[in-house]
Amino acid sequence: MSEENPAEDVIYAVENHIATITLNRPHRRNALNWNAYAQLEAALKSASSDDEVRCVIVTGADPAFCSGDDVAEIMAGPKSFAATRSALTIVKHSPTPAAMAALECEKPMIAAINGAAIGWGMELAIYADIRIASERAKFSEMFIKRGLVPDVGGFYRLPAIVGPAKAAELMFTGDVIDAAEALRIGLVSEVTPHEDLMARAQALAARIAVNPPLALRFIKEGLTRHSYGSPREIGAWAIEAIRRLMETEDHKEGVASFLEKREPVFRGK
Repeated sequence: MSEENPAEDVIYAVENHIATITLNRPHRRNALNWNAYAQLEAALKSASSDDEVRCVIVTGADPAFCSGDDVAEIMAGPKSFAATRSALTIVKHSPTPAAMAALECEKPMIAAINGAAIGWGMELAIYADIRIASERAKFSEMFIKRGLVPDVGGFYRLPAIVGPAKAAELMFTGDVIDAAEALRIGLVSEVTPHEDLMARAQALAARIAVNPPLALRFIKEGLTRHSYGSPREIGAWAIEAIRRLMETEDHKEGVASFLEKREPVFRGK
């Protein structure tokens, strides 16, 4: 992956010890299909293993950060549904590969959230160590609206970031919150004018990257151990829950209502 090929779903570039990973499907508001998930996983692993990289920035091509799964490609229609369920069965006893690549990245990670971070997009933001938001950013753990549960991020990290009660509220309701509310509850550490976002993220990354790489790695590990523990058990449970919920009528109604742009009617089946 490189900046020379803008047709790629994920752009990966390294400069001055900073790896920048940009989701590059702006026509789909950076919603992720299977190809994009694979490219994101590869980019995160590259950043983690590259000794030249000391800090990582994850962002999206405007107008969005990441609007979650590409519902039309991943969840709608018999072929895409079968492929998704098969993929979840394969990773049944482990969190999703892209999630683990983010969680196991050994380098400090900054999410520069330039727009909507919805569903798995919010999960991706949560996987970062530091979140800086544009004034245009919006957030939602909207899985409940599709009859599903979050990936490992919602259960594993969100309660430690915003507190158990606020995490429960966000997951139970699927409400959308703006950048100001995200700052108020501690989901992000800074809100900037949209045009200043990347400059602010790059400046912070540069301040981090001048420090000794091994110490940075141990600090990140220590913070993870203190705040979160191990993600693998909760991640495996979340994948099994998603796999089962994908068989329900409520999940199918959540997908259909999204594609048909109407309010869903859930029946508990």
